[in-house]
Amino acid sequence: MTVVGVLVGNPKPASRTLQAALAIRAALRRNSPGATEGPVIDLGEFAGELFDYRSVRVERAVEDVRNVDVLVVASPTYKATYTGLLKAFLDRFGAGSLRGRTAVPLLVAASDRHALAVEVHLKPVLVEIGLSVPGPGLFLNESVFATGLDEAVAALLKGVQ
Repeated sequence: MTVVGVLVGNPKPASRTLQAALAIRAALRRNSPGATEGPVIDLGEFAGELFDYRSVRVERAVEDVRNVDVLVVASPTYKATYTGLLKAFLDRFGAGSLRGRTAVPLLVAASDRHALAVEVHLKPVLVEIGLSVPGPGLFLNESVFATGLDEAVAALLKGVQ
């Protein structure tokens, strides 16, 4: 049984980035019989605790990441890369410490000019901490929230799976 989790680095809780990541997870599950929903870690919910190394909530989130098979890692594009919030969380994992797990990186941005940021910035840090990223990173333009998120996700994943 494959457990598919979600990690979102948007400072705003319950963001459109979270919505997109959940849509990616739902699509992955539809295409993988037997896959189950894993944890949803919305870093915006406990951003103030991220640098408190005694935070029980953050430690639980770290353990949740360690217990998934597939992790959708999503962030809004901020200054042409992923957020510092996501980076601060990912820094809790040592080099290679998540070996044996797969990541599906996703960046959401207002402009297609940032489409390469997922490959250039997010994917390398995920590989550094041991996650396998077998396909291209995913990029969504914010316009899909008005025109059809599910259709955009299906089109993105058609070439990946």
